[in-house]
This record gives sequence, structure tokens and C-alpha cells, in this order.
Amino acid sequence: MTDTLPLSERHRQMAELLIALEKEMQRQQLWSAAPPSPEAMASVMPFMYDTLAFHQWLQWVFIPRTRALMEAGRTLPGNCHIHPLAEHELARQPMASSAALLEVILRIDTVMNLP
Repeated sequence: MTDTLPLSERHRQMAELLIALEKEMQRQQLWSAAPPSPEAMASVMPFMYDTLAFHQWLQWVFIPRTRALMEAGRTLPGNCHIHPLAEHELARQPMASSAALLEVILRIDTVMNLP
């Protein structure tokens, strides 16, 4: 048995996970109706760390770019490790519990990293 997934199955799983991520971010009031400024979005730092909070990067960069790749039928990037950064950043947030959000992000890493 192999741990590889056909592209269509990987895309299906990722689509479900992105919906779960969006819902959990909304539940935890980490979802914004107003986009960041064009200046903030112009950052060249990894995760736009210098201009965006982690949850803003998820909402305005990671989710749209991942969906765009899937809609274009493209292969999702491998070597995805956003969970460690999520743990670090969410520990700094005044939330009752980030466990559900971290679980979704860990599942995203897992699907992205399958061969």
C-alpha cells in the first residue's frame, strides 16, 4: 500500500480542509471582511511576517493561492510546514482554545506533504 494520492483526491481533501480552516477562523473571530492594505500585501518576507498577522496571511494569501492552484489543476506544493508557525503564532493570541484551528492546519500540512 502506498501513501500517494491521485491529484484529484488530494485536491478534494484540500478543498474540504480549506473550508474547515475558513470556518474555524470565522468561529474564532480571526476572519476579516476588509483586506490588508496593498502595502502590507507587497511584503516579500516569508509568510509576510513583517506586515501581516499569521491569520491574515492564511486568509489573504495561503487560502486564495491554494485554491487558485487547485482550480488551475496544478500540483499542490510539497514540503508544507505551516503548523509549527501556527503553534508559535496562535500561542500569542488571546483565544480560549486554538486546538481545533491547529488540528486543521496540521491536516493541511499532512495532505500537502504526501508524495
